Amino acid sequence: MSLPPAVAAVRRGVRAALADLEPGQTVIVACSGGADSLALLSAAVFEGHKEGLRVVGATVDHGLQPGSEEHARHVIGQMAELGADETVGVRVAVEGPGLGPEAAARQARYAVLDQVAERFGAPVVLLGHTRDDQAETVLLGLTRGSGGRSLAGMRRGFDRYRRPLLDVSRADTETACRVGGIAYWTDPHNADVAYTRARIRRRVMPLLEEDLGPGVAATLARTADQLREDMDFLDDLAEQAYVELLGEDRALRAEDLAGLAPALRRRVLRLAALAGGCPAAELFREHVLALDALVTDWRGQRWIDLPGHRRGVRREGRIVVEAAPGAAPG
Repeated sequence: MSLPPAVAAVRRGVRAALADLEPGQTVIVACSGGADSLALLSAAVFEGHKEGLRVVGATVDHGLQPGSEEHARHVIGQMAELGADETVGVRVAVEGPGLGPEAAARQARYAVLDQVAERFGAPVVLLGHTRDDQAETVLLGLTRGSGGRSLAGMRRGFDRYRRPLLDVSRADTETACRVGGIAYWTDPHNADVAYTRARIRRRVMPLLEEDLGPGVAATLARTADQLREDMDFLDDLAEQAYVELLGEDRALRAEDLAGLAPALRRRVLRLAALAGGCPAAELFREHVLALDALVTDWRGQRWIDLPGHRRGVRREGRIVVEAAPGAAPG
């Protein structure tokens, strides 16, 4: 009897994500109880156990919805039933000054998943984002005018994290669950049009599919992949240039920066701002352009204000990102 195509698609993505692991190693699977993450966990158990891997299911309770604690207990039971070697449930406090609720929850989730991975000595954490999630991320980037980095969407892998399902549709994960007899949860936030992503999911994407024809999500995801290659290349060049140009005084010479192409120079300045203590979530294009003006449009500005109580200064021909007066040390 042939394997259902949806199940095969999920397993194929997971198999590729685990291919470089050695028998005996542990993989963490982040699981919310939705179709995407339950299909991911089921496939990880199937593929991982074939290769002698230990599979740990982890669910994070953000405490943002009524009954979240009971839901987390239910997910823990589901993960055990699906064959996870061990299960973990963690409740987190969602706090993120200057961040929206979604970004703060994401930050808290990654922080606790890092802790779980360290506890189990796991080199890999699997995330259940699908091709539809990727398409929605690209559209969000377009609506926010966020530039190439946002249009490139979610990375397939970073640090210890991997996204095996970026070539798999949300419909396929739901089908894989139904075929496997797995009851999945639908997050009410995904239907709450107060959230921009929910409006894109429920209103914009169906309209695009209706007016432009099926396959819009796949096309947007493919665009993200193409842009990601270019973005990664430019980011690698910028990191190399930053290391080469950084002086012993941890400053960058304006003359050296002026010789770089604008796209590269601004990436180098962004790296300098991050290294100087600016929070990534609060560092926007206008801040980088203001830093760039210290190089290309120097008119004697004393400094420019940056997020995180930092400022950019041009001093003796050098660009420095430093703590603003009165800022807390650190």
